[in-house]
Amino acid sequence: MRGSDAALGAAGCAVFVLLGEAVPRLGLVDEDHFPPACRIAGALGRELSDTAFWSALGDTLTGWALGLAIAVSAGVVAGVVISVVPYLREVTASTIEFLRPIPSVALIPLAVLLYGTELRSVLLLVGYAAFWQVLIQVLYGVRDVDPVAEETARSYGLGGWARVRHVLWPTALPYVMTGVRLAAAVALILAVTAELVIGAPGLGARIAVAQTSQAVPEMYALIVVTGVLGLLINVGTRAVERRALAWHQSVRGEVAV
Repeated sequence: MRGSDAALGAAGCAVFVLLGEAVPRLGLVDEDHFPPACRIAGALGRELSDTAFWSALGDTLTGWALGLAIAVSAGVVAGVVISVVPYLREVTASTIEFLRPIPSVALIPLAVLLYGTELRSVLLLVGYAAFWQVLIQVLYGVRDVDPVAEETARSYGLGGWARVRHVLWPTALPYVMTGVRLAAAVALILAVTAELVIGAPGLGARIAVAQTSQAVPEMYALIVVTGVLGLLINVGTRAVERRALAWHQSVRGEVAV
């Protein structure tokens, strides 16, 4: 089943590349604005041979990884604390609902004022956006804990930490992994966006330079790189999720299919 899915995915990519080659060749769009796929591939080859490209890629991955790590750690801890401390969930509910919808890009002026074009600006935006993905999933996961299992743990004299470890965490873990997967994608989007808008070092800043210098094939090549990064991140988080939840029935059913 997975082999056929991969083949279908590869076929879809091939069709997309062929369309990218044919559309400008047929004059449907201006080649100066959307070059054929072969020119983009040539530009991609030149980028891959440039040490500055790899430095920019490293900057983007650094901002992504650090921001994601901060967001996941803070989201899990905050979610568990809010859920287990009596009345804290009710007290924080309105604040969470107020802050969560604020777009991270709206914080760009604040990030620039605080940190300029440094890495900390990227971390602020990435961490803020990814944090909510994890926190909300943790809150949902803890809410899904079986009350009977909770009461049974209490009746056996399990302390607070033991109940979190043996009752709350196994129930919440599938939700946590979903939050991490969503946060990983959001973190990449915000890392590239921050670099593109603020000018922080990374692929986003390199895309902006290519656009302003009319290096259109190079600009599209860099956009392709960000797309490939997103795909690899999604595949990687899926693999981690399957490994972490190998005991869960949803993953066992997926493997069986």
